[in-house]
Amino acid sequence: MRTPVLDVVRPSVHALSRWYFGLELRGVEHIPQHGPVLIVPNHQTYADPPLVTIPFRRPIHYMAWSRLFSVPVLGRWIRMLRAFPVDIDRSDGQAVREAVRLLRAGEALMIFPEGGRTPDGTLQPFKLGAFRLAVTHRVPVLPVSIAGAWDSWPIDRVLPRRGRVTITYHPPQHPVQGGKPREAARELHDRTIAAIASGLSVFSRGGHRMPT
Repeated sequence: MRTPVLDVVRPSVHALSRWYFGLELRGVEHIPQHGPVLIVPNHQTYADPPLVTIPFRRPIHYMAWSRLFSVPVLGRWIRMLRAFPVDIDRSDGQAVREAVRLLRAGEALMIFPEGGRTPDGTLQPFKLGAFRLAVTHRVPVLPVSIAGAWDSWPIDRVLPRRGRVTITYHPPQHPVQGGKPREAARELHDRTIAAIASGLSVFSRGGHRMPT
């Protein structure tokens, strides 16, 4: 299944991002072309979802903060881009059911396990929910490192400035089967964080290693 609107605008978005953010995409050969997958990036800016999506050639669904859907224009736009709401302040059964439906249908789903944007550019604790989904439904996780975006668009800045953004797509991580589900989710969680942290550590800010 193609995404006609995104296929039309993708080259322009990519070109603009390369010019303004110096966008570099690494490891795109690791992106699964078929079958269910949970795409799990760290979260630095509002631009993360479209930037991460650039090299994909399949539909992507997004679990997004419920408050964004009440913002005029933005709410309608993100729904058109296959986003659905999740209440990050409580257990949201409806969002979980939608995620399960999509994965069972063989779709690609993007979830930001930090729950929100980093306040200071460092990697924040990951919630276990996405990894429990992966273990329960035997779905691979695609770790994605977003580095440099926070420097261009920190949380206290209204609009982004020019910068250098590198996005790294790591090899998919498959859940271990046969053990206790919670332990398997924690083990997958730890492997995913390690992969994402490795992509952040190679990005230097002013000659220093990116803190993780």
